[in-house]
Order: sequence, then C-alpha cells, then structure tokens
Amino acid sequence: MVDQPVLPDPALIVLVGASGSGKTTWAEQNYRSAEIVSSDALRAVVGSGPHDLAASSDAFALLDQIVDGRLRRGLTTVVDTLGLDAVRRQGLLEAASAARLPAVAIAFATPAGLCRQRNAERETPVPARVLTAQLRSFRTTADQLNREGWDAVVNVMDSDTPKDPALDRRPASGPDSAPVGRSGLDVVLQVSRFPWDDDPASWLKSIAEAADQAGFAGLALMDHLIQIPQVGSSWEPIPEPWVTLGMLAGLDTGLRLGTLVSPVTFRPAGITDKAAATLDVLSGGRAFLGVGAGWWEREHAAFGLPFPGTTERLDHRETAIETIRALWASGTKPHAGPKVQLPETTCYPRPVSDIPIIVGGGGERRTLSIAARLADACNLPAGITTLQRKAAVLRRHCAEAGRDPDEVALTVLDLPVVGRDRDDTWKRVERLRGRASAATYAARHHAGTAAQQRGRYEQLAALGVSTAFVALPDLAGPDDVLAVAAMLPAR
Repeated sequence: MVDQPVLPDPALIVLVGASGSGKTTWAEQNYRSAEIVSSDALRAVVGSGPHDLAASSDAFALLDQIVDGRLRRGLTTVVDTLGLDAVRRQGLLEAASAARLPAVAIAFATPAGLCRQRNAERETPVPARVLTAQLRSFRTTADQLNREGWDAVVNVMDSDTPKDPALDRRPASGPDSAPVGRSGLDVVLQVSRFPWDDDPASWLKSIAEAADQAGFAGLALMDHLIQIPQVGSSWEPIPEPWVTLGMLAGLDTGLRLGTLVSPVTFRPAGITDKAAATLDVLSGGRAFLGVGAGWWEREHAAFGLPFPGTTERLDHRETAIETIRALWASGTKPHAGPKVQLPETTCYPRPVSDIPIIVGGGGERRTLSIAARLADACNLPAGITTLQRKAAVLRRHCAEAGRDPDEVALTVLDLPVVGRDRDDTWKRVERLRGRASAATYAARHHAGTAAQQRGRYEQLAALGVSTAFVALPDLAGPDDVLAVAAMLPAR
C-alpha cells in the first residue's frame, strides 16, 4: 500500500521512480486527470502511442508548456514522468519558484522485484536492461532530492494497492493539524442565501432541521436589507432576521440562534435589545447577538436610513453595546455609563441566559479595541495568517483594557466550498467562481472535501477559535446541509 503523505495544495508535485513503481496509479488515485501531466499520455498525443520514444522530444516540449501554464495560474500540477533527470527536475523547481508555489518530490521506493513483475505484465514492457538502469538511477536520485531545494521530499513505499488520499490533503499555508475533542470549536450554519421558491417557511424549516440533524451547534442569519453582491443578486430574497429567527425558535431543535451581524445603523440599540431578549426567552436561552457598524451605503440609501461616516458608526456601535448591556441588567434603575445615560432600564422579558455579544469586523484600531473592552466574542476572518495577526492585536487591546483575553472568544466566518471528492470540489469551484480565477476562488473559499474542512477546523480550534460560522456558497436545500455533516468536529 502507498503510504499517504499530507501534501500542500496547490503545489507542483513531481513523481520520481522507475517504471512499474506505481507513479501513474498513485497520481490517478490522488488527483483529477486534468491535474496530471504525463509524458506517456503526451507521447500518445503527438506520436503513435504512449511508448513512441521517437515522439519524446515533442511530448516533453508540450509537457513543459502545460506545466508552465498551470503553475502561472496557481493550479496544482502533477508531473508524471520518470523524474530521474536532474536537469529537468531543476527546471521544474525554477518554474514552481517563479509561480510562488511549493514544490514536492514524491519518491517511489517500490521494491525492484515488484517493479519487474508489473513491467513484465504490461502489454509493452520496458526492456529489462532499461528498467535495471532506471532502478539504479533511482537509488542515486533518492539521495540527491534532499539537496535540490524541494519544499518537501516524500518517500512512499508501494507494496501493491494505492490508497485514496482525499482525507489527508491540506492547504499549503495551513499549520499542522491538531486533533480536538468535545472542547473544540462549534460550527454554526450561517444562512446567507434563500432560494426558497414559493414556500419560504417550509424551506427555512427544512434547513434548520437539517442543520440540527447534521450536528451544527446553531444557525445564524445575516442582517441586510438587500442581498449583498458577495452572495447573490439584489433581487434575490433576504428576510428580516429577527422575524425569521422567531419562527425558527418554535422548531424542535437545540440550535443556538442569532445574527451575524446586526448593523447598529438599522435600528436603535434598544429595539435590537428587545428583539434579542425576546428571542432568548422564546428559544429557552439559545440566543446570541452579533453587532456590526454597518458598511453598505446602498441599502441604507434605498431604505431611507442615515449612513454616517466611519468614525460615527464605530462610536454608535460602542454606545449600542453599552445600551444593550444596561437594558439586560437586573432591576429597573437608571444607567449612567461612560457614553450612555438612561433614566430607567425597564426591559421585560429579560433574557433567560447571558446572551453573548459578538463584535463583527477586523479593524485593528477601533473595532478590535471595542471587542476587547465590551464584547463576549470577536468574529474574525478564517484565513490562518490573518486570524493569527488580528488575534494578537485583540490580545494586546485586552491587555491595555486590563481584561483577560480568554474572556473574549475568537470566532470566524468561513465560506467553504465543500465537495464529495476532489473532482466534485473543482466542479463546484468552476460553477461558482464567476470572473475570479479558479485557483484564487478555491483558495479564498478553502475548497476541499468535508474531511479536509474538518481538519482545517481542528487547526482553527488549536489556535483558540471557539466557533466557526459557516456559510455554504452553493446552499440550495437541506440535502446540501446534510452532505457536509462529515466536516463537523466531534461533539
């Protein structure tokens, strides 16, 4: 069996091994046919067949052109040749470096006897003396690979049967995965598109019930007045979230319910306070509240709402959180806070739980400062590098405010493309990417199988993330929710 490495993706993958070592079978088990560039296949294109050695020069010229074109577009490329020519390997390394992609050599240390057996069973076997020379060359090459500058050299031992690697591949930029148990992150389904045809209530009910069945910890709704261009067209429906959440609270699920996020420019803080408190009571203590500053001027203008400047909106968010917390506090006494004065705090029904307030946005000077001082959680981008940087800034703001950073949970918004396998994943990327390049869209949306997403969430949990809000770009119905259940960490 081929030992399956964990490989960067996208990357240049160069297979190295003698004839019969299992390179082609391994590539076909691991990658889509479009990602594999094979010298034998190209001989068949420009010559009389895969073993037409007279066509080798043209085949390799075409191979180099294809590899260069794919790497320039940031696409994973698997080079299926013998890989025993040091000069050609150096050229491939330089091409990967120019494209800023990692380069990995996969060395197939298959026993010589097995190579000879397989070769003998071929319709057109390699001459025995040629295979012997390849096996001898491989032993020398295997020693050279570690000195050639590859980002990784992976040795695999093929004893007979290839292994499906779909569960093991991870993005090139990700850290080593760390397993998590029940204390790991929760995954909340964020519903941002609503293709509900002519029965909105039934569609919403089916999505919530599927989320509960799949094992999602909660369900979040965006709070927008017009569908945002990042998700769909402006004429697509997007319901008022608090009305919708009230309906979902009546279902027999254990889902936490809330918004990610409600702009403070849409409604007075006291009204949002009332909506969230009522939702908490109706749901038996399952409400949460995301608070944003608002960012899209078009929807404000279309609905006759003021759209202040950035500084004023951020100030408004700060006063909104103070107002909401004052109204949720016990009693009906007046409130005299740093920014808000209230003659009384009469708000009934009171929430039946401590409703978490999540600050959305990553502005490092003001937004993260507000989160550090006033929020229960801060929602950040899911990209590892950006997340680590902003989390460090958040911790610094907490220290300046005299607050324990552990009191402010880290959450992320994730928009993954999730496929059944590698081929299905890329079909989804092609369907969804619009004018973006496939590689760019795939990277931005962490395209991969459900198992790969689960591994990524385990990485996020290891970085201290408590909740991932997941919005599926191609969500159409409950089957799409159930299909990604395998990506959820163990609960």
